[in-house]
Amino acid sequence: MMELVGKAFYLSLLMLLPLLGVTMLVGVIISILQAATQIQEMTLTFIPKLFITLLMVVLSGPWIMRTLISFTVEIFRNLPSYIQ
Repeated sequence: MMELVGKAFYLSLLMLLPLLGVTMLVGVIISILQAATQIQEMTLTFIPKLFITLLMVVLSGPWIMRTLISFTVEIFRNLPSYIQ
């Protein structure tokens, strides 16, 4: 059972890291631009990160769904061995 939990944790990290990584990179770039121009507007960081996150969800959504479906099918196929 711990193997299943470990695999689920790894899978969740694998799916979330590209989304969070790109969002964090955009946030750092915008923060550097804000520091260079001394513009301290909160919406300047929020709106681009929101759009980038939505874009990444749209682009990586099919891959995430395929991965989740294959993991779920694997769980159902191996359900008798998990019960024992």
